[in-house]
Amino acid sequence: MEVENLIESFSEFKDVKNIDRETMMNILEDVFKAVLDKKYEEAGNFNVIINVDKGDLEIWKNREVVADGDVENDIAQISLTDALKIEDDYEIGEELSEQVSFESEFGRRQVLSIRQHLIARIHEQHRDTLIKRYQDRIGEIVHGEVYQIWRNEILLTDDEGNDMSLPKTEQIPKDYFKKGESVRAVIKDVNVKNNKANIILSRIAPEFIERLFEMEVPEVFDGIITIKKVVRVPGERAKVSVESYDDRIDPVGACVGMKGSRIHGIVRELKNENIDVVNYTENLQLIDN
Repeated sequence: MEVENLIESFSEFKDVKNIDRETMMNILEDVFKAVLDKKYEEAGNFNVIINVDKGDLEIWKNREVVADGDVENDIAQISLTDALKIEDDYEIGEELSEQVSFESEFGRRQVLSIRQHLIARIHEQHRDTLIKRYQDRIGEIVHGEVYQIWRNEILLTDDEGNDMSLPKTEQIPKDYFKKGESVRAVIKDVNVKNNKANIILSRIAPEFIERLFEMEVPEVFDGIITIKKVVRVPGERAKVSVESYDDRIDPVGACVGMKGSRIHGIVRELKNENIDVVNYTENLQLIDN
């Protein structure tokens, strides 16, 4: 049956796009009802009940029971005589719900239209979910695998196969990546481009250095040491102003580590950017000695 194939295909699509079952059912029901409303110019009253997992679809037509001869809209109304043929206890003014078959309501062309609507709605749902998820993570470090290298940007994919963009203007000048390589960057912005989620990454933002320090220095991660300000010329030099909330801890020494052990990984990640860690001061400038 057409409906079984239709719902089965979208049950598989649901798994690919990581859309939960309840959301999937709501999308399916909305689309079927929209097609029915369009077909009957919103003159009818239908309930659509879908079980995505089983591939079941039920369409219920709801009509008001009216006196014989008072039927003005046979989609929304049914005469008392006809209602009594279905069940013998209906009265005028009651609502009669009757299940109708998928085949009687939808032709092949409408099935194709439903499929197109479903694809569009599921793409929109996936896009909106993705945008919200990444907007909540702006300023965080993410890992991505390089799968496309262009002149003005590099495209990466996250663990779920979602696209992320690292523009040339957000790369460290010494950055050089190969296809398949894993790249770290911070999420700078999330917007819609060509009706898709556009996740923009950066490796030159001050937040990138801040997140790297949080990863390498436990005291920063725990909030004992705070990074007050970062000023940098990406790939060349940076000054990081730090402050400790514990008088027993030297914030500069803790960030640098024994023989530079903690800062070494950060410098390597930033293509040998010269990082100067200093005690917090209001006047932090790169030109200061």
